[in-house]
Amino acid sequence: MTFAPEPLDPDDDRAPYEQVASSLGAAIRTRRLGPGEKLPSHKELTELYGFARATIQRALRDLEDEGLVVSRKGSGVYVRNRTERPAGLRPYVEQAFAKDHVTIDFAGFSSETLHGALQEPLDKIRIGRLTPSSITMRILVPDMSVPQAAPVRMEDGRDDKRLRDRMHDIMVGYTRSIRDAITELGHLGLVAETSINVRVHSGTQFFKLYVINNEDAFFGYYPIRPNKVVAQGEMIEIYDLVGKDTVLFHHSINDGESSGGAQQVQQARMWFDSVWETIGRDFDLDAR
Repeated sequence: MTFAPEPLDPDDDRAPYEQVASSLGAAIRTRRLGPGEKLPSHKELTELYGFARATIQRALRDLEDEGLVVSRKGSGVYVRNRTERPAGLRPYVEQAFAKDHVTIDFAGFSSETLHGALQEPLDKIRIGRLTPSSITMRILVPDMSVPQAAPVRMEDGRDDKRLRDRMHDIMVGYTRSIRDAITELGHLGLVAETSINVRVHSGTQFFKLYVINNEDAFFGYYPIRPNKVVAQGEMIEIYDLVGKDTVLFHHSINDGESSGGAQQVQQARMWFDSVWETIGRDFDLDAR
């Protein structure tokens, strides 16, 4: 099968190598270029995209740094077999917003990473480069009004309401910012339908999960680490759930049958729905 890239956006103000890397990356993530498949040669890519050879080489280096492709000396550049490899969330979130209907389900501790991953696609909606007609988001987080397994004081492993209040405020801050940004798109008439709902549950969230457009699932564990935080003016040594150390693994319904990707996505959706519809409780972001 001959690879045909999607036309580049003439209004895209990114550097040419970034545009090429983005186009090839999207083709890999949607399996138009499948695992193990050889990319067109440098000469062919130069002709396909209309950019200089140096631009193509820089784009391929970026894709290799991202772990999407591997260069084999004397043979060419190949799509890496990414089964159960760590994955970056941001490109998939942006790719999701290129669809007409966007759905994101998130289960985790604070929604901080989701907040960061949403900034670029939401900016592109504001300037008209992405035009989804609906955005539906569900956020599932632990109820910090009740004791949790973590965060707890390091000295005795006990619960401390100040720590829970701190985490509550962090979660509310990021989640409210996500809600307000998406709701604003609806008010401005940039997205016809927007919906964002938050529910809490009483269990400690030891992992984070994203299900994007019901097609891609990202899963990662929160490691527990010693940490020092300031809560209500006091420095406290704690055992903390550390999101920045979380490695995400990607599964897609477009994965081959042998990888089990479709089953992983199906089970992720089933787990999320089961918690959301049973022990999940509606949460008012504006209440205290």
